[in-house]
Amino acid sequence: MMDFPHTDELPSGLQPAPAEPRLWAAGARLMFRELELQHVQDKDDLMQALGRDLTLPPHFGHNWDALYDVLSDPATARPEAIHLCHLEAFRTAHPKLAADLLDVLLDAQSERARSGVGLWLLT
Repeated sequence: MMDFPHTDELPSGLQPAPAEPRLWAAGARLMFRELELQHVQDKDDLMQALGRDLTLPPHFGHNWDALYDVLSDPATARPEAIHLCHLEAFRTAHPKLAADLLDVLLDAQSERARSGVGLWLLT
C-alpha cells in the first residue's frame, strides 16, 4: 500500500491522488469513485455526472443541498475516496461551479470526520 494519502487518520482538504488511486483505495479498504469533470459544461451536467459517477441514490435531488445530504448522511456513510478527475482544467473553465462543488465536498468531508468516517478527496 502506498504511504500517501495517509489512511491512519481522517482526511482534511484535497489530497494529491497516488499514481494508482484504485489500488491505493483497495489496499486501504476504501470504496473508490471517480468523478469525471472533463466534459462538464454547466451545473446540470455536473449534477448528472455526480449522480452517475458517485452512484448516488435515486432520491438525490440534483442540487447542492441534496449532494451534501447524501454525502454526509451518517446512516449510509462509509470510508471512501473520490478522485476528482481533471479538477484543475475544470476550475479554470468553470471557476464558480468548481468553487461551489468543492465547498460542498469539503463540508461533507468535515461532517463525516465528526462522525469518524473518512472521505478522501483526491486530485
